Amino acid sequence: MSDLPTIGWTEAGAPRRALWRSESGQAPPQRVVVADDTISADAAWRLACEGTALLWRGDFHNARQLLQAMARRQARKPRKAKVPASPREAFNLHRLAQAQRARTLGMLLLPFDADCTIPLRRAPDVRAACTEAWGEARAPFVASLRELLGLIGAHEWRRKGVPVPALGAHIHPHYGVFSPVRGEYLDLVAAAPLPATTLAFDIGTGTGVLAALLARRGVRHIVATDQDARALACARENIERLGLGAQVDIVQADLFPQGRAPLVVCNPPWLPARPSSPLEHAVYDPDSRMLRGFLQGLAAHLEPGGEGWLILSDLAEHLGLRPREQLLGWIADAGLEVHGRDDIRPRHPKAGDADDPLHAARAAELTSLWRLGVRRP
Repeated sequence: MSDLPTIGWTEAGAPRRALWRSESGQAPPQRVVVADDTISADAAWRLACEGTALLWRGDFHNARQLLQAMARRQARKPRKAKVPASPREAFNLHRLAQAQRARTLGMLLLPFDADCTIPLRRAPDVRAACTEAWGEARAPFVASLRELLGLIGAHEWRRKGVPVPALGAHIHPHYGVFSPVRGEYLDLVAAAPLPATTLAFDIGTGTGVLAALLARRGVRHIVATDQDARALACARENIERLGLGAQVDIVQADLFPQGRAPLVVCNPPWLPARPSSPLEHAVYDPDSRMLRGFLQGLAAHLEPGGEGWLILSDLAEHLGLRPREQLLGWIADAGLEVHGRDDIRPRHPKAGDADDPLHAARAAELTSLWRLGVRRP
């Protein structure tokens, strides 16, 4: 924690400093004013838009209400909103708006004591949520209320679990690990014919949900890999919770473990764009690095006659970010051929949300399980 940056402000006529925490990687605000229950939502919104952060000293629940009021002001559509010329431009404008929203709403700050308690009236006990995400604190610090609410939500997901019908059980995601809330891709894995039940590799396991699903389907040994410490801890906990530790090994690796398997499964991030924070790495894959790495290394890790299962949405194609021809070219260049493809429509709420700026692309989206094999001579 000693390598964290610091944030400074003036309070009661004296300069003050504290450590600054931001999982999104935001730099500490340069301008900070102390605020409490007397500030209006309009004044708070104006300061936040100007780049001035508000360090809250009032009632905690009033701070949450203020954040909601600021979010309503942010949601007001401009009178002359730019009409995107293409799906790709719509995606870029959407991401730009998301980043601006995160920066502005992230200007409402909270103080934390060294034990992660919040020294405000009616503040909840957030020590468990903060420790799960950040580890043990050793000194007072400041963080945004918006980020804290994300930590609390992640803590509740981890505590209650996410139901996975294809698994017949709950998966408990950790903070910063992609949650299996979209069940359609799991239905594909649950239904696809297994090429063998002896061994499988699960590349980029995340919560461990695919490894667990393969184990429940009767695969006797699964090696699940990831390079993120949070994901490895999360996968191990889920596998043990499900009683599958004898079947599944969790291994730290960048993509493939050693050896070959008759089945190699990978669900890489679906969109080839640069993540704006560490938490977005599960969604955005810059230059399709993981996707291309999986395809390029697959032939060397498949047993003769084996299959690689690539689980991928075509949303990137509908957004103009990656054409289908490019994906097919990467498959061919890797010495692979397509043995088959199973498709399914998404069931997430945004697929039917006409107000979503990416509605047209989401409405056309398909999630596919590509069954790949080494190209025959």
